[in-house]
Amino acid sequence: MRLFSRNSLFVFWIFVTSPQLFAQDRGPAQAITTPKQALGFNVGDDYQLANYTQLLDYWKKLEKESDRFKVVEFGKTEEGRPQCLAIVTSAANHKKLDRYREISRKLALAEGVTPEEARKLAQEGKSVVWLDGGLHASESLCAQVLIEMAYQLTSGKDAETLRFLDDTIILLVHANPDGQDLVANWYMREKDPTKRTLQGLPRLYEKYAGHDNNRDFYANNLAETINMNRVLYREWFPQIMYNHHQTGPIGTVMFIPPFRDPANYNMDPMVLSGIDAVGAAMMNRFLAEGKPGVTVRSGAPYSTWFNGGLRTTTGFHNMIGLLSETIGSPTPSRVAYQPAKLLPKADYLSPIAPQVWHFRQSVDYSVTANKAVLDYASRYREHLLYNIYLMGKNAIDRGNRDSWTTTPKIVEAARANRGGGAADYEKFFHDPAKRDPRGYIIPSDQPDFLTATKFVNKLIQAGVKVRKATADFEVNKKKYPAGSLVVKSAQAFRAHVLDMFEPQDHPNDIPYPGAAPTRPYDAAGYTLAYQMGVKFDRILDGFDGPFAEVPDVLGPPPGKVLDTEGAVGFFLSQKTNDSFRAVNRLLKAGEEVRRLKEEFTVQGIKHPAGMFFIPKKPSTLAALEKIATEIGTSFRGTPTAPDKEAITLKPVRIGLWDRYGGSMPSGWTRYILEGFEFPHKVVFAPELDKGGLAEKYDVLIFVDGAITGRSGPRPKGGAGGGDNGEMAEGKGSNLPPEYQGQQGNITSEKTIPELKKFLEAGGTILTIGSSTSLSKELNLPISNFLVEKDNPEKALPAEKFYVPPSILRAKVDTASNLAWGLESEVDVNFGSSPTFKLGADAEKAGLHRVAWYEGKNVLRSGWIWGPEYLNGGTAIVDATVGKGRVVFFGPQILFRAQPHGTYKFLFNGIVQAGVR
Repeated sequence: MRLFSRNSLFVFWIFVTSPQLFAQDRGPAQAITTPKQALGFNVGDDYQLANYTQLLDYWKKLEKESDRFKVVEFGKTEEGRPQCLAIVTSAANHKKLDRYREISRKLALAEGVTPEEARKLAQEGKSVVWLDGGLHASESLCAQVLIEMAYQLTSGKDAETLRFLDDTIILLVHANPDGQDLVANWYMREKDPTKRTLQGLPRLYEKYAGHDNNRDFYANNLAETINMNRVLYREWFPQIMYNHHQTGPIGTVMFIPPFRDPANYNMDPMVLSGIDAVGAAMMNRFLAEGKPGVTVRSGAPYSTWFNGGLRTTTGFHNMIGLLSETIGSPTPSRVAYQPAKLLPKADYLSPIAPQVWHFRQSVDYSVTANKAVLDYASRYREHLLYNIYLMGKNAIDRGNRDSWTTTPKIVEAARANRGGGAADYEKFFHDPAKRDPRGYIIPSDQPDFLTATKFVNKLIQAGVKVRKATADFEVNKKKYPAGSLVVKSAQAFRAHVLDMFEPQDHPNDIPYPGAAPTRPYDAAGYTLAYQMGVKFDRILDGFDGPFAEVPDVLGPPPGKVLDTEGAVGFFLSQKTNDSFRAVNRLLKAGEEVRRLKEEFTVQGIKHPAGMFFIPKKPSTLAALEKIATEIGTSFRGTPTAPDKEAITLKPVRIGLWDRYGGSMPSGWTRYILEGFEFPHKVVFAPELDKGGLAEKYDVLIFVDGAITGRSGPRPKGGAGGGDNGEMAEGKGSNLPPEYQGQQGNITSEKTIPELKKFLEAGGTILTIGSSTSLSKELNLPISNFLVEKDNPEKALPAEKFYVPPSILRAKVDTASNLAWGLESEVDVNFGSSPTFKLGADAEKAGLHRVAWYEGKNVLRSGWIWGPEYLNGGTAIVDATVGKGRVVFFGPQILFRAQPHGTYKFLFNGIVQAGVR
């Protein structure tokens, strides 16, 4: 009997000798190294953490072992490490990555794509899913899961894993390499595993921002943010992105979507329904696998309102942004006993009993969540691809026609109206004057166009399309110069455009009449154009002009050195933030810089107080031309130099307060000072306590949180995101030498007397936020403005007055040298900020009001409850103490390095301390 034909034997021979021809990526070509083989322990083993170096080494090993896995460096971190992601998909998909990336881009941007073409592209394409970890490095689980997911996706041979690889392109993204190395090395430094702890981190786990790195995603300040936003919004355009965090709500294991209200009204509703759909798929998988303890919506405070988070910014780009918060630590912990959490409800379907909890259990929950997301992306691949196209197309269509956005204030006004009917609908909801803009024009002739250019670059880095005028043009009978920047709303990321230009209108979130407001998760108002002081025009009708698309971020518009012939010196405007950077560079180079202390007129041109003047030396012209090219500031020559009208500046010795464990406001301030080239030194409480401050510093800066108005240790919970515990209080052991001398806090007993001596000797102290409580220590006639009328000692309760981080309008005394370069009104960042009342003898005591709130409602963007209480309150106070000066900034003038519009308050305070 003949068992095989000649042909079948030939086929069998080929299969035996060349099985890869038949494999079709149904398994790896060689054995895959396990995490334990690479690291010496399993991911999730108690008392074990891998650092970023180990993670990257393992990823590179997998890249060599599997044709499913590719490692890509997509930028450098703030500390110079390579920031990498892994692309995981089938071998066949890897061969067509460029094509699939282009399909994802075309569908996300939607420009010039018809619905029929979109259908075909969706059928051809692969869904792109972003899974990240490590953003908040002290949340140590999330980066470890990236190791486990890499292994399971490369080694898995089961049908489900192979389906994931066939249908999806998975981006495993590390969000904070610097932080993982810091945290893991800190934890593993103890040889005895039972002594290992995440407490006591010595510094911020992101160089400047620490935990605030997840508040930067519309601002694009940090290197890691810029890197990730480029992948998200300019390269890969994933339909789903999943951002992992810790820790879960007490008594549960994990929070997953959907999120609670309020939702941001600028988002496409399909984003929100998509979040709900994927969240339901995640919950179903947890229930099917018998993993209890997962909560949604009301189980945690997370909403979709705020734009600045890694996963929330995606919603303004038509992407399904997910977030989870999971308990767990390499040191075994417990699920807390919470009787109220043992009763099932709609937002918590399957409670979990209190118990000991191990790190590996958290890893398993995270893997389940990831696989649920991948399963949804696989099953609904075409649906996701076509829907992101639809959302982009809808955004473009809305931007090309008259459209209106319904906000809470419009609804409140309509409800308060006693009329009704179609006429009222048109009146309130279709008022022609309240249409959404077709676009925005940023004139190039505004005083600080350099800062406006920085704002536009932040939009470009977030994927927004920007145009630049190649010639003068006119819109609505207004003339604009060449170089002006144009942002049209007819683009796929329209929601992000509106959110950056338009005021946020947060609803009055009051659970019941008379109750305190429900605190939003983060900022209620954050309009970036307002914060940066950008001047722009809202254009309500369609318009066009000689516009060319800007292909990438813009360099600073080159400055000019004008009127050089016969010049004895050069003037530099005080209205441009970067002028201070230019001054710092000139002083460093040994050039002389003076500043007008009063108006100076030459050849009929009035130069106001605050202008900088650089006398001409043989080296000056070359220095100015170099600065004009590199920084963009312009200089104008003058044949006549100011005399008594100007005063000479000297380099200022700056001390910036920080604490052991790191202060986020201090970190952001350091970022700003470095960016504008202010030389400075970070100073800790023990050095302040030693005294002799006037011999080392001209200016001391105390940011929010530095001075709390009370002695003793600060509350536990380091700014780095972990609990710094005893080490933050100076009681720790096993502290590396470089961190010795950093422990301790500002106290009334030791620190304040030295600060008083510093002021008496002529020093300058600049305080922000809670540190303005120094006024009490100095016994100055300043009190809290926001108090009950019948009881000045009692602060207004939240039921009467409440402002979460929002943007308010303040009046400014432009005659003050703290306000030189500013206009008579300015937008300030306010969030439960100190607001001052000056005593009757304030002027006599040397106190001056620099900025204040005036009017029944000074809200510009966000939410204010009880606005009338703020009317007349003082925002900024300038005080003379001895020979020195102390300034109290109530608003957050440097908040997260976003409010460029109020930087001049700080810069002026620094520069004026250098007056000879």
